[in-house]
Amino acid sequence: MIRVVLPAHLRSLTDISGEVQVEVAGPVTQRSVLDALEARYPKLLGTIRDHVTQQRRPFLRFFACSEDLSHESPDAPLPDAVASGVEPFLIIGAIAGG
Repeated sequence: MIRVVLPAHLRSLTDISGEVQVEVAGPVTQRSVLDALEARYPKLLGTIRDHVTQQRRPFLRFFACSEDLSHESPDAPLPDAVASGVEPFLIIGAIAGG
């Protein structure tokens, strides 16, 4: 099971409290984790990735094992600690403003 931590605005959209766990078949990548997350919580469709391009939304960032993975290929394998469930895959709302 892959552990996923969502920002508060996405947790409230889906009535989630705390982190969620999703089952991923095959390689554990950003794409496979997000596919599993959206399949389990259809209200998240289009909130994390664009419907058409599947690109990450501008004000969201992806982290795992203290690394910013936001600009990595969505098909690159996630760290082993995430794949084994030891560490969570974090989806963080970016902070902007002045």
